[in-house]
Amino acid sequence: MTAGTAAAELRRRLERRDAIVGVVGLGYVGLPLAVAFAKAGLPVLGVDADGNRIDRIGRGQSPVEDVPDDVLAPLVRTGRLSVSRSISTLAAADAIIICVPTPLGKSKEPDISHIVAAADDVARILRPGQLVVLESTTYPGTTEEVLLPRFTASSLAPGGEFFLAFSPERIDPGNRTWRLESIPKIVGGITPACRDLACVLYGLIVAQVVPVTSPQAAELVKLFENIFRSVNIALVNELAIMCRRLGLSVWEIIDAAATKPFGFMPFYPGPGIGGHCLPSDPYYLAWRARMKGYEARFIAFADEINAGMPAYTVQLVADALNDRGKPIRGSRILALGVAYKPGVGDVRDSPALEIIDALLLRGAHVDYADPHVPAVAVGGRRLSAVGWAAADLSAYDLVAVLTAHREFDPARLVREARLVLDTRNLTGPLGAQPHVIRL
Repeated sequence: MTAGTAAAELRRRLERRDAIVGVVGLGYVGLPLAVAFAKAGLPVLGVDADGNRIDRIGRGQSPVEDVPDDVLAPLVRTGRLSVSRSISTLAAADAIIICVPTPLGKSKEPDISHIVAAADDVARILRPGQLVVLESTTYPGTTEEVLLPRFTASSLAPGGEFFLAFSPERIDPGNRTWRLESIPKIVGGITPACRDLACVLYGLIVAQVVPVTSPQAAELVKLFENIFRSVNIALVNELAIMCRRLGLSVWEIIDAAATKPFGFMPFYPGPGIGGHCLPSDPYYLAWRARMKGYEARFIAFADEINAGMPAYTVQLVADALNDRGKPIRGSRILALGVAYKPGVGDVRDSPALEIIDALLLRGAHVDYADPHVPAVAVGGRRLSAVGWAAADLSAYDLVAVLTAHREFDPARLVREARLVLDTRNLTGPLGAQPHVIRL
């Protein structure tokens, strides 16, 4: 099969929607993607190393909050989406999308071991005519320096016999406005043919595909997006600290500044940043820049401010209790929310866990309420959630709002709690309250 023939045949199969799509990694990125392709009419093969996850999905039970069971189950039942732990099943796939985790190492260096393992697995079953796309967030150069050599070791030619591209995931878990299908998809290919085929693939499930000149450009786009957020959150977190020193409300300042119709974009402070992306992604670029002889000072300073917010929040708790003649030791504290953001049950790198752990170490009796997280491990202890509806708020010396889930009623909180530390401005619409302290 010639280079042009392979590309043309794959394009025809994609456009006819009879191409088989394989997805490696069925977490919060991979499963919604697999479901989107299955809903678009393509047969989908999903692979994950987690046997429990595979079993759940095989029963039509979604481990991801953004994918409801009533959406997943019919796709599994009809065979439109099938799952397995074996990468060998993807030998039949025409397009393979890699969506594996990319955490940080102990010294905050990139850990791409999951990408390497997935690439090695795919390399063993790679055949002529296949398209492989990496979606995992990583440093610029990964697709060309890590995946490409593994795939060309079998003498297959990129852009002719097989096709390789990078398209960063942009999923925002819990976001009911911007879903996978409505978020533009960035695509960078090893060759123009690789890019074009990846654009056709994603054009089947998203409204807009945005091609860029290379995988490296696409890799940097994703990092820049999250660094932009991280840096601006750090700025507003520092503003919150300064506003407290000045006796001003940071929330009032932000709201007033946001009335400017140009040149300003509101960001909001909090007790820290969490989730997989914001705490990790900036270090992928900082590490890459360091390898090229440049120290990313702005990224490091933003992380220093954001990483200090949990300790700052604990100090606010101590000050609030102290003003009422109580130490942290022995005080009863209820933490509202342990997920890293509203509307999800994801606790990865959640600042709430660091705050609760610090309070426990200082002798506080801490409970938490979170409708999305029934149990959680904090500092080696296993905690179970108390029900928000049944909780006796007046029994606590302080209630700390750490995640502003929509289930938490601010009016009830203000009415029943004796003392509130609100790090998310949940109670802001109710106006100033003598027993409510806001970040």
